[in-house]
Amino acid sequence: MKLLITGGAGFIGSNLIHHIIDRPEVERLVNLDCLTYAGHLANLESVIRHPKYVFEKVDLRDKPAVLRVIEQYGITHIMHLAAESHVDRSISGPGDFISTNIIGTFNLLEACRGAWNGNFTNRRFHHVSTDEVYGSLGATGYFTETTPYAPNSPYSASKASSDFLVRAYHHTYGVPVVITNCSNNYGPFQFPEKLIPVVIQSCLARKQIPVYGDGLNVRDWLYVRDHAEALWQVLTRGKDGETYNIGGHNEWANLRIVELICDLVDELSPQLGGHTRQLITFVKDRPGHDRRYAIDASKLQRELGWVPAHTFENGIRETVQWYLDNQLWVKTVLGKPVAG
Repeated sequence: MKLLITGGAGFIGSNLIHHIIDRPEVERLVNLDCLTYAGHLANLESVIRHPKYVFEKVDLRDKPAVLRVIEQYGITHIMHLAAESHVDRSISGPGDFISTNIIGTFNLLEACRGAWNGNFTNRRFHHVSTDEVYGSLGATGYFTETTPYAPNSPYSASKASSDFLVRAYHHTYGVPVVITNCSNNYGPFQFPEKLIPVVIQSCLARKQIPVYGDGLNVRDWLYVRDHAEALWQVLTRGKDGETYNIGGHNEWANLRIVELICDLVDELSPQLGGHTRQLITFVKDRPGHDRRYAIDASKLQRELGWVPAHTFENGIRETVQWYLDNQLWVKTVLGKPVAG
């Protein structure tokens, strides 16, 4: 397997590289990343000198460069994670989400079609997507692989579009594909703009912790290293043309998560003086804020035998401890300019 991972310097991508680079099936692992504000080679310090590892600084919007990488390294398998992914940023500036998530995916598919030239034996294109394409759930029910798409933000609309492109290239051109739609990830190396690392950093800085609306929006949370194993199972054992939902079986309201992190910081960093919950501040809800997401991952469990190894309680404890132990990493990545 000569494997290309797009977005490998990002949060999920870097955890995935750490998780699979020593697998005997992987002969070469090429990390393609254009190093936006959320992509950092600091996430990969322990693998930079690995004999299997190659880094290519390439923007997916550069079609000739994408084709060059696939041809130069004889890529046989692709795990496509590169995407603009922050919902708030998609509301204030949707253009990058359209160009990267849709046009970038198109360029990658076209490069595969050109380089593989109809020879799809031992080839696979794995598109990594999100449960946000399904829209919002009520108080009950779960997203399944047959749930109709109903995206409500520019981010989720761009990911839905790229899902449809991948599906179309499978049915029209025969490109061997699998698609995964995952719930909210958390864990080490997540850039401090998403809920959990933002809350941890606010706790440590003794700053107000903003909570949207009433704080009762519910998400299903998936520990990133459990996600990495699920992705590997789908890449290597999933059925061609199929979609698999990946969820953590951990539904939590945002406010409960914030309170839990406050309590963990009080426990693990008692020198801060405790009473961290007092920093919680409710702010105006964001536009189009979906009320609840929840994933039914039973297909993945039934067909491939995957179940998450972490509960939210032990995963979030590991995560808080990791950020406490890696404040130098936080300062390093926050020192990088953020465009837009």
